Amino acid sequence: MNKERILIVEDDIPILTGLVDLLEGEGYRVFTARDGNNALCLYADCKPGLILLDIMIPGKSGYDVCREIRKNDPVTPVIMLTAKGQEVDKVVGLELGADDYIVKPFGVQELLARIRAAFRRASVMPEDDKEEKITFGDIVIDVKTYSGKKGTKSFLISLRELNLLRFFIKHKDKVLDRFTILDEIWGVRYEGTTRTLDQHIAKLRQKIEDNPSQPRYIITVHTIGYKFCPH
Repeated sequence: MNKERILIVEDDIPILTGLVDLLEGEGYRVFTARDGNNALCLYADCKPGLILLDIMIPGKSGYDVCREIRKNDPVTPVIMLTAKGQEVDKVVGLELGADDYIVKPFGVQELLARIRAAFRRASVMPEDDKEEKITFGDIVIDVKTYSGKKGTKSFLISLRELNLLRFFIKHKDKVLDRFTILDEIWGVRYEGTTRTLDQHIAKLRQKIEDNPSQPRYIITVHTIGYKFCPH
């Protein structure tokens, strides 16, 4: 049975109860919070391996909670739960460091698939590899500290962004379609995720490109996907 810890942050009691029953039935150890302040306290105390985070919660919002966590923790997967379908809400969550989002109402199997995929990705940590640095152009990234430099400019990089770069470097100069990248990096294919990928690419470009609107390294291949050109 799985022993991974999951923190659920949800103020709707019926939804919270259902999630607890579902995830405990799958063998996960579950912690719950119904507001943002309690969520941050529990996060510090229980050190969860994954966070299911509702956006619309009392106190600190889900956006605020995600922002606080990402200040010092680029690794722990955060899956945002939202009743809103507007693209802007999803984009804001991703910009703040969420790994994924799922819109209510969601299917049980879809949620479990995303959770399993998130745990698989998080289990492949950079410190397990011999690789210590990634370099190309004027970019140097320290994979152990999740930090990088572009010339004199320093930046932090998330685990997802790091894995994207690794995959691109492994397949440099090759055109990769969006679903191939999603299957490799997200670990599960589902409707709407191409927008998730595009937002992560946009964030990565902000860090490594001289001009993100005219990228040199991560090139968009119209209607297909992306190509990484490290030269």
